[in-house]
Amino acid sequence: MIKVLMVCTGNICRSPMAEYVLKAMIEEAGLSDKISVDSAGISSEEVGNTVHNGTVSVLRKHNISHDPLRPARQITLADSQQFDYLLAMDRGHMSYLQRRAGDSKSKIALFLSDAFASGTVTYEEVPDPWYDGQYDRTYDLVTKGCAAFLKRLRAEQGL
Repeated sequence: MIKVLMVCTGNICRSPMAEYVLKAMIEEAGLSDKISVDSAGISSEEVGNTVHNGTVSVLRKHNISHDPLRPARQITLADSQQFDYLLAMDRGHMSYLQRRAGDSKSKIALFLSDAFASGTVTYEEVPDPWYDGQYDRTYDLVTKGCAAFLKRLRAEQGL
């Protein structure tokens, strides 16, 4: 089982959105038995809080299955040992993951790196919609990022 962890600041906006969008794509591709996805935040500030209403609204609008009551969690040292991919929503998150990874074999990357490299997006980082309320823009970036990552993962893993 290939394990993917989406990482943002508080685990209430970007990372759960990416988690649920990628899960939907994986299910649609018939790969749920081969790839699992979770999400976490680097901050403890939102631990226990539910997914932000803006994220829930955009997931509902696009008929993406999700758990709106799933509590936010903070990334742990064990996560860097258990997950094959740690995908950071921005450079600050990536730097945090790299500092804490230790001897981890996890591949740490910016979430949008594949989409950016393919020219699908012009952003390298996913802006935080918590600050500007642009959840539709976030959904667009997340969808393109998930599609590009899954395409690369399938090629790398022969799925």
